[in-house]
Amino acid sequence: MVFELSDQASQGFRNASSYDTHRPSYPPEVVDALLAQLQVKGVPNARIVDLGAGTGKFTQLLAVREEKYDVVAVEPHEEMRKALSAKSLSAVDVVQGCASDIPVESQSVDAVVAAQVGSSQYIIAVVLKVMVSGISLVKEGPSPLLASNSLDADATRFATDDALEEIYRILAPGGSFGMIWNVEDYNAPASWEPTSKWEATMKEIMWSYDDQRPRFRHDLWRNVFDKQLSSTPFTIQAADPLFSLPLGTSSVKFMHWLHPDAIWQRFQSLSQISVLKGDELAGVKDKVFAAMSASSAEVNEKGELPLHGHVVYTWTTAVPGAPIKEGG
Repeated sequence: MVFELSDQASQGFRNASSYDTHRPSYPPEVVDALLAQLQVKGVPNARIVDLGAGTGKFTQLLAVREEKYDVVAVEPHEEMRKALSAKSLSAVDVVQGCASDIPVESQSVDAVVAAQVGSSQYIIAVVLKVMVSGISLVKEGPSPLLASNSLDADATRFATDDALEEIYRILAPGGSFGMIWNVEDYNAPASWEPTSKWEATMKEIMWSYDDQRPRFRHDLWRNVFDKQLSSTPFTIQAADPLFSLPLGTSSVKFMHWLHPDAIWQRFQSLSQISVLKGDELAGVKDKVFAAMSASSAEVNEKGELPLHGHVVYTWTTAVPGAPIKEGG
């Protein structure tokens, strides 16, 4: 399968340096918790694939751990790969690839992690699709579970059986698959209540510029998850699942004090904002700063505002001996 980044993704992440500077990392205690669930915490030299590694926000955390992991960082975006490679991380192999084409040997990986990948919710959707009889995303047309005006053909193209089977193919028997997101209040699902008024205003701005690309905030992976929980044990068994049920999921709240300029840079690094230009970008910036300036009561002595959000992570384990087509 040939995978090509959409023009939107290519342009949205063209400034890899800015993305790397302004996007957040992950709390050590949450990384610990996820790696424990993936059964690689404390396992020396475990082999881990960081899928959609970007500029290496999560890769860096793996590279410095005392387990001395053997990490393969897979990233389709050329500029992102260059930024990651320039960090010269120990025991990290940076390669071109995507979820449906991972250049790794079959059954050679202890865990696969997708961190902050906008389309990783679709990987989850495909995992669950194979678990629940009668659901189809691509081969028989779009699933009604994913029918939404917020999606397009380019987005659903990522959600194929090939992606799921490729992840399963590279995992050793009983290997684990996890995902983790930093979700700021302003970039959260519509149903999540923002902590402050200025973050609520920024969330309205964010949603007004929704670019019809699937992201965590669309919450569709959770819809599919809820659907599979309503299935009977018989239908799940008949579907020959590749990954164990139910998916584990957890979240931890965070709060960071940031200067308004830093918050804007972080907000602007999101792909649907970073593609804006000229007067349109200037207009968004004015709205964002107006929202922040209206919250003077929350400013600390350094002129910083409290930015709120959640770190969300989820995990599952490959079912040994599940039927799958040969490949690799």
